[in-house]
Amino acid sequence: MKDTLGVLLAGGAGERLFPLTRDRAKPAVPFGGHYRIIDISLSNCINSGLRRVYILTQYKALSLNRHIREGWTGIMAQELGEFFELLSPMQRTGTNWYMGTADAVYQNIYSIGSEQPQNVIILSGDHIYKMDYSRMLEQHRETKADVTLSTLPVSPEETKQFGILEVAPSGEVIGFQEKPASTSVRSPFNPETVDVNMGVYIFNTEVLIKALIADAEDPDSKHDFGHNILPNLLGQKKMMAYSFVDENKKQALYWRDVGTLDAYYEANMDLCSVSPVFNLYDKNWPIRTRVRQYPPAKFVFGEPGRTGSATNSIITAGVIISGASVSNCVLSQDVRVNSYSEIDSTIIFSHVNIGRHCRIRRAIIDRDVHIPEGTVIGYDPVEDKRRYFVTPSGLTIVTRDASLFENPVDPEFLERY
Repeated sequence: MKDTLGVLLAGGAGERLFPLTRDRAKPAVPFGGHYRIIDISLSNCINSGLRRVYILTQYKALSLNRHIREGWTGIMAQELGEFFELLSPMQRTGTNWYMGTADAVYQNIYSIGSEQPQNVIILSGDHIYKMDYSRMLEQHRETKADVTLSTLPVSPEETKQFGILEVAPSGEVIGFQEKPASTSVRSPFNPETVDVNMGVYIFNTEVLIKALIADAEDPDSKHDFGHNILPNLLGQKKMMAYSFVDENKKQALYWRDVGTLDAYYEANMDLCSVSPVFNLYDKNWPIRTRVRQYPPAKFVFGEPGRTGSATNSIITAGVIISGASVSNCVLSQDVRVNSYSEIDSTIIFSHVNIGRHCRIRRAIIDRDVHIPEGTVIGYDPVEDKRRYFVTPSGLTIVTRDASLFENPVDPEFLERY
C-alpha cells in the first residue's frame, strides 16, 4: 500500500436522510451509538494498511471535519508520510463546487499528483461493510489491470437499485447497465446472481488523471464515475472485476447503503440483535472512532414499576437509565432516560434527555433534544405527522426544532424517498 493513495468521497448532501442531514453531512450521521458512518470506511483503510488518504468533504462539513481532525488525523505517523487529509473544494480548477464524484477528484488532481502514487483507490464514505483493500490491490497488480471495480453479487430482483456490471468469465468488465428495471445479465461465477458496482475502484494513476482531464473537458458529462468515467474507459483500458471478500466473516455478504431513513434505521436495529449480521465486536477487524470522555453508563432504581433496565440494546458511555425501561434501542453518549418511561426500537443520538412517563417506539431522536414529561411518540400516526417528520413506513424522526415540521413534508418528497 506504500505506493497507493486513497481518495474518500465524503461530500454528498444525503438528501434521502433528511432531516438527519439537515445540519450535518451524511458520512457524519451517527451509527451504532458510538460511531459515525464514515468510521466504517476509515477503519477499512487502517485495517487494510492504507495510510495515505485524502477525504473530500463539501456539504455541511463542520461536524464531519471536527470528527476526523480530532479522532483520526492524530493516529497517523506523519514523519512516515502517513496522513488522513481533509480537502474541501478549493476552486483550484474553476469556480464551481464539486459537480459530481469525478469532478470532486478532478478538482484535487494537483494534490493527487503531488503524492506520485502508482495507484489510486476511490472510496465512498457512506457505506457499511468490511473490506481489505489490499486484497483488491493484489489482484489489480496480478491481472495487470488499468482499472479494477469491486463487485457484489445480488439477486436479479434487486437490480433496479444498483449499477450492473457485465463480466466475462475471465473477470474482465465488458458492459454496464445503470439501475435497470430488469436484466438478462448474470454473473459468470454464479448464474443465479448479478454482479453490481460497489463504488470501490482502483486506478493506475496515469489512467485516472487522463480520464479525469478528458471528462472535465466534456460539456455534456455528468462528471460521475459510474455514468461517465468508467463507461468511457470500457474497451479502451483493461477493466477487471474484483469479487467482494467480506471481512465480516458471516455466511451472507454484508454491504449496506444506508442512504434512506428506513435503511439506516434497519442497519442500526440489526446491531441490537443477539447475533447481529454486522459484527462490531470482531477484534481481528476493529472499528475505530473518535473517543469522547464520558463516565460509564449507569442503571439506577430497582423498585417495582421503576427499574432502570435495558435489553437487546446498545448503551454507550455517559448514559443514565434512571428507573426507565429500554428495549431494542441504540443510545449514543450522554443520554438520560428518566423514571417510568418506556423506550422501544428507537435510535437516540447524543445529549438527549427524555422526561418521565414517556412512551416512545420506532423513532430516531436527533441530538440535543429534550423530550418533555409524558410525551408519546410512535403510537398515534396522525398526531406524529402533525408534530414530527414521519416516513411512509411510519418511522418518526424527532429533531431539536420539531415544531418546524408541523404539516412539514411535501407529499412528493415522501413519495420519492
